[in-house]
Amino acid sequence: MPRTIRGVLFDMDGVLIDAKEWHYEALNRALRLLGMEIPRDIHLSTFDGLPTMRKLAILSETRGLPPGLHTFINELKQTYTLQIAHTRCRPALHHQYALSRLRREGYRMAVCSNSVRNSVRVMMELAGLAEYLDLFLSNQDVSKPKPDPEMYRAAMARLGLQPWECLIVEDNENGIRAARASGGHVMVVNSVDEVTYSRIQAAIVEAERDRNENSFAAGRQGQVL
Repeated sequence: MPRTIRGVLFDMDGVLIDAKEWHYEALNRALRLLGMEIPRDIHLSTFDGLPTMRKLAILSETRGLPPGLHTFINELKQTYTLQIAHTRCRPALHHQYALSRLRREGYRMAVCSNSVRNSVRVMMELAGLAEYLDLFLSNQDVSKPKPDPEMYRAAMARLGLQPWECLIVEDNENGIRAARASGGHVMVVNSVDEVTYSRIQAAIVEAERDRNENSFAAGRQGQVL
């Protein structure tokens, strides 16, 4: 069976870095100054996977957060996030093994995250994964963050790949919507522990099988017509 998958694109939070709780803690610490903390269940159902500025816009719409405070709260939240990351972010052997194997096998790789650029860079370096990546994109590198597919499409273009040549690893609703809308193959995980070399390879095999079966079916249909 010919190899059709040539690139693997990863979300960061909840996929390569177990940072969802870090972002929640950092944002609530900043919002605590205004008495506007977000309950955990609301954060999971409404805010998970969104950029901080989008979260603040929602708070302005629903709870009257003054828009003039967005920049201040966002910068404070990013400071708290990096403080937490430097304390808790450590290399995960199964992630380093997975990305190093994929790199040796010739796959192009990128991280596409709704986090800000500096957070992505710092966390990838602390996790020991930066050396395996061809590029990373943040919410500051696109005009429309996830759930819009722009970030994934931009990564594909910069890697010189077509959507059907890419496997995208995602974990939350907004990211999954973006991944599917981009036209890439999607591997959904529930935790960072599920992001292993064997699981990624199994997803690649399945995606390539589906692609080849669809191509064969299209060819047969063309012959009939």
